[in-house]
Amino acid sequence: MCTLAIYFRVFGDYPVVVAANRDEYLDRAALPPTTLGERPRIVGGKDLRAQGTWLGINEHGLVAGLLNRRLADSGPNDANLRSRGLLCLDALQHASADDAARYLARQRARDYNAFNLLLASREAAFVAYNRGGEIEIVKLTPGMHLLTNADVNDFECPRISRSYGRFAELGQREDFARDPVARRAELAELLADHSTQLDARTGRPNSLCLHLGEYGTRSSSLIFMRRDSTAVEHFFAAGPPCTTAYAPAATP
Repeated sequence: MCTLAIYFRVFGDYPVVVAANRDEYLDRAALPPTTLGERPRIVGGKDLRAQGTWLGINEHGLVAGLLNRRLADSGPNDANLRSRGLLCLDALQHASADDAARYLARQRARDYNAFNLLLASREAAFVAYNRGGEIEIVKLTPGMHLLTNADVNDFECPRISRSYGRFAELGQREDFARDPVARRAELAELLADHSTQLDARTGRPNSLCLHLGEYGTRSSSLIFMRRDSTAVEHFFAAGPPCTTAYAPAATP
């Protein structure tokens, strides 16, 4: 499970704001945001097992974020299939969200385990679902959207039903809208939430900041893409946001 919130074209000066927690097994080796490619220049976290990424940014202002779907949508994962993180890295080879979405629509669903893949640039945003044996591309309207291991804004997910209103309310505040970077601590506070509801679909805890022994929230990211330039501000917590400070991270 992971959680990703995107404010798409909500704020005049920041058309893309992303706040995301990565949940993973604690012993799965990974690097914090680092250079993943040069042409185009790509920066993102690196999974050292499969060599892909769960969240990256390229020099053209494209953000791609990968979330695994719940197993009920596809059955047990097949370790022989191609890494979903490599597909996320493939998407970041493109110059826009539109181009990346067209690329993903041409891929074979059966080559990958089930996933949700966010694609966002200043002009457009999409979620690609790999579920039910096909890849479906859904275009996002301007607004705040939440994505977990189910469909975007799916209120059957306890994390979404619990936190959607909080993210939406923060985005509507004038002080946050005026300068979300300056108010990023409030966004980070939402990602650190431990309010746990059991997921009726799995019977497991479902908080945004998750601690389940050997599995839990490994890192957290805040990305702010400016409107009037290629500049991106990126902050990364190399641990759960409840106990780990965010620091400026590499950008393309």
